[in-house]
Amino acid sequence: MFMDIPIVATMLQFTDANWGYHTEPQKAACMGMRSGRCSWPRGKVVGGSSVLHSMMHTRGNRRDYDKWAANGNTGWDYNSVLKYFKKSENMQIVELAKDTKYHSTKGPINIQNSNWRTPLSDAFLQAGVETGGKIVDYNGEKQIGYSHIQFTMKNGTRMSASRAFLHPIKHRQNFHIIKNSMVTKILIDPWKKQAYGVEFEKGGKKFRIKAKREVILSAGAINSPQLLMLSGIGPKGHLTEKNITTIVDLPVGYNLQDHWALGGLTFIINSTDSIRFENIATLNNIIDYFSHHTGPLSAPTGTEALAFIDTKDENNEDGYPDLELIFVGGSLVSQSAYKYAFSIDEDIYDAVYRPIHDRHTWMVFPMLLLPESRGRISLRSNNPFDKPVIYANYFTDGGHDENIILYGIRKTIQLSKTKAFQRFGSKLHDIPIPRCAHHRFDSDPYWICAMKTITNTIYHHCCTTKMGPISDPEAVVDSRLRVHGIKGLRVIDASIMPHVPAGHTNAPTMMIAEHAADMIKEDWGIPI
Repeated sequence: MFMDIPIVATMLQFTDANWGYHTEPQKAACMGMRSGRCSWPRGKVVGGSSVLHSMMHTRGNRRDYDKWAANGNTGWDYNSVLKYFKKSENMQIVELAKDTKYHSTKGPINIQNSNWRTPLSDAFLQAGVETGGKIVDYNGEKQIGYSHIQFTMKNGTRMSASRAFLHPIKHRQNFHIIKNSMVTKILIDPWKKQAYGVEFEKGGKKFRIKAKREVILSAGAINSPQLLMLSGIGPKGHLTEKNITTIVDLPVGYNLQDHWALGGLTFIINSTDSIRFENIATLNNIIDYFSHHTGPLSAPTGTEALAFIDTKDENNEDGYPDLELIFVGGSLVSQSAYKYAFSIDEDIYDAVYRPIHDRHTWMVFPMLLLPESRGRISLRSNNPFDKPVIYANYFTDGGHDENIILYGIRKTIQLSKTKAFQRFGSKLHDIPIPRCAHHRFDSDPYWICAMKTITNTIYHHCCTTKMGPISDPEAVVDSRLRVHGIKGLRVIDASIMPHVPAGHTNAPTMMIAEHAADMIKEDWGIPI
C-alpha cells in the first residue's frame, strides 16, 4: 500500500526495494555527486522499476521504432508496434480516449492525469503557449508541444506492472513466483548451445529450475547483461578475465544508453503555491488521500507537466524531439531527502541550496532525449552477488549532448520570464555552484560546468543487449528477441532496445513485452 502512494515515489529509493546502483566516477559528469558517482535506482521488487518510477507514461516518437525496423528488426516499425502500446492501455482521460486510433480503454494499465497538482503546472503550459508552443497529446499523432503528464495511475494510486499484470492472474495454476530469491546463472548446454533452465539461491540454498521450452530473461538493462555474462554469454576477453568460460562471444553490456539532465535548475517564487513536505504531510491531507485518493499525496513526486521540443526546428509541429522539459512543482529544497535521493554532495547542497531551504520554488529537468554518448555494463567479478560495474560515460560524445541540455536551460529561463510565470514572481536561483563559480553565472560555460556537476539520471537505462540482425556487430538478440547463437533463450526488457526512444521507457518496455508475448505464441504454434 505504501508503495502505491504517488507522492512517496522518491522515498522508495531508501528501501530494500532498490538495488542501490551507482555509476563509476566520470571525467565529464556527476562531479558534484557523492564520491563522484551518480545514483541509479532500480526496482528490486515484484514489478521492477515500475514500482519506483514517477509513473510518467510516454511512448516516444514514431521515428524511434521506424529506425529500429530500418536497422534490420522486422516487425518493430511504428505501425506494427502501435497496437501493442494500445493493448496494455486503459486511457481514462476522456478527451484523449476519444482518439481510438492512438488510444484504448481495454488494457490493464490505467492512464490518468494526476488528481491534484499545483497552479504552477498550468503556468508552465501557459508559458509554452506564450512562447509559440501548443498543447498536445504527446502519445497521439504528434509529440511536439506541452502537456500535463499522463500517469500510470488508478484512482490516484500507482499502477505498477505487478498490479496491472500479475495481481489479476495470481490464482492461475500455471503461474508461480518465487520471492526473496536471486538468479545466479542461466543453465546452458555448451555443446548443444541450448538454454535449459536457471540456477538460483534462496535462504542460502541453491536450486535449479528446468525449462521445457524456453528461458526468458527480464532482469532489466543492468541485471540482464550481468546474468548473461555470468552464464558465459558476452565479450570473450572480458569473460576470460573474470574466469568465466565463454559459450557465445557477443557484445553484451555495450551500447548502454540513458536519459539525463541538469539537476537543480531552480526558480524562486513569491507565493506559497509549490509543493513542500511540511505543507503536504498534514493530517487533513493524509485523511483526504486514504478516504478519496485525492489531495497532494496523490501527486507523483511533484512531477506535473512536460514539453517535447525539437531543437533542430522548434516550430515544426511534427518534429522529432531531442529535448524534454520535465516540470516539477517544487525543487531540491522542497523535501530534505531529495539531496540524498539524487546523491548530491553535501558541501555543494549547503553552498547552493541551503540558503533557500525554506522558500517556495519550482524546477525543470532539461532532459536529453537522443543521446550520442554510450556507456557499458561489465562484471566486477564472477560472483553474482557482486554488483556490476556501470560506466555511464555521460558527455563523452564530443559536444552534441551538452548542447541539447544547454538549449533546454535557455528555453526554461525563457519560459520563466513569461507573464504566466511572472504572476508568481518567478526568479532564477542564482547562487553559483562553487566548482563552476570561475565562469560568469548564466554564461554557456557556467551551465555546461553545472550540468557536469549536478548530473541527474532520469532512470531510462537501456540498450545493453541490443536487438539487431546477426550482421550487426553490436547485436545480442535477433528481432524475435532470441539470443544469437543460443537456442531456447530470449531477453524481454528495456535492454533489447537498439537505441533509447524519445520518451520515458516504462511504456515502451511494456510494448516490447506485449509484442514478445505474441511472438512466443507464434513460434510455439499457440493461437493468439
